[in-house]
Amino acid sequence: MAKISVFIHLSLDGVMQSPGGREEDPRGGFRYGGWAQPYADKVLGEVVSKGMKEAPDLLFGHFTYRAFHAYWPHQKDNPFTDVLNRRQKFVVSRSHPKLSWENSTLLAGDAATTVGALKTTHPKDLLILGSGELVQSLMKANLIDELLLTINPIVLGQGKRLFPDGGSFAKLQLVDSKISTTGVVIATYRPA
Repeated sequence: MAKISVFIHLSLDGVMQSPGGREEDPRGGFRYGGWAQPYADKVLGEVVSKGMKEAPDLLFGHFTYRAFHAYWPHQKDNPFTDVLNRRQKFVVSRSHPKLSWENSTLLAGDAATTVGALKTTHPKDLLILGSGELVQSLMKANLIDELLLTINPIVLGQGKRLFPDGGSFAKLQLVDSKISTTGVVIATYRPA
């Protein structure tokens, strides 16, 4: 059975960074880098690099997949580009989008049902990057095995939260933690 892990950048008040640091620009369009970028350092870089080298196949919600596809294949001087292009990508969506990024497979329908079936049959572990709504659905169905959260020392006051009011109850156990030189808490949790 595949293990499903999650990797998400959060503000101190639980707001998720948009995929790939993609933030809406008030002047229109999007900008890259995001609010977590100034907190990147060697410690965080080593955690991300290790995760990408060991990275299992990827699992995305439709919005996050589109954002990653719009950005990552065009980053020529980044070592993660090749990794992301080569990895198998499973995309959970109810809207049946066309998936044009190489090695992409649509999981159409209810997230808990389609991902639950994939988890029992897929030979490799799965990593979710971002995809907050998908993570919330899978947590409710007890399908998440591990959360790796980078908790950045910034309070945004608004934005989409990983754990919104009215979300499902989850008891977690801290299994690893590191603190970066910029004050980012890198915490790994598993269901208790």
